[in-house]
Formats: sequence, C-alpha cells, structure tokens
Amino acid sequence: MAGLNKVMIIGNLGRDPEMRYTPNGTPVTTFSVAVNRRWTTPDGQQQDETEWFNVVTWNKLAETCNQVLSKGRMVYVEGRLRTRSWDGQDGQKHYRTEVIASTVQFLDSARSRAAEAPPAPGDDELAGDVEPDDLPF
Repeated sequence: MAGLNKVMIIGNLGRDPEMRYTPNGTPVTTFSVAVNRRWTTPDGQQQDETEWFNVVTWNKLAETCNQVLSKGRMVYVEGRLRTRSWDGQDGQKHYRTEVIASTVQFLDSARSRAAEAPPAPGDDELAGDVEPDDLPF
C-alpha cells in the first residue's frame, strides 16, 4: 500500500523570499509562511496561535516565487513535508521540517495566479534527496 504525504496551507509570508542556486545551477527559493488559528475557550475567551512553516520551491516555481512574492503576501501552498538532518559545527544533530512546494497560489491581489511546478525528470531527486551540505542556505 502506498503512503500519502501532502500538506496544504494558507497564510502570509513572514519574510521576503530568498533565492539561491545549487552547485549545478538549479534555482531554489525559500520563504516562511505564518498560519494563524483562532478559537474560543470554554469560558468564552478568544485565543490566537501562529504556526510557522518553512517552504522550499525549486526550478521555475522558485524563480516565479522569487519574482512575485514579498513579505506579508497571502499564499496557498501545496506540497509535501520533508525533514532533513545534518551535523552542525557544534557537533549537535540538527533537524528542519520543510514544505517542498509543488503549487503556490498568490491570494491577495486581483491578478492572483497560480504557479505550479510541472513534474520534470529528476525533480524528485532535486527536491527530495539533496544532501544538506549541498543546499546554499
């Protein structure tokens, strides 16, 4: 039986996107998205909570996100979760969970449009099996 790894979030960019290139020239853009949740406690108090997601985009989608997005923009992101680990200079094991985006839709303008990463040969290899030391950030 096959598994399912899919995440969908709607939120606002917490910072401007950062685009870099892998050693072989592949564009990678990263940005963070804040997703807010509000609920009412049993005693009627409103509570707010913000969850932050680190988003990684590759190839043409990375270029588009870098050109169009900026801090504060509202986006819909669809993709999969990936946790990578590496040994830091301090000798500690570090972990980072990221959304590897396949679709990013810009929600906050009249000219909203979707950016979708078309599956390309080797995309899974680029987006999923890159060694942490190869990432430019």
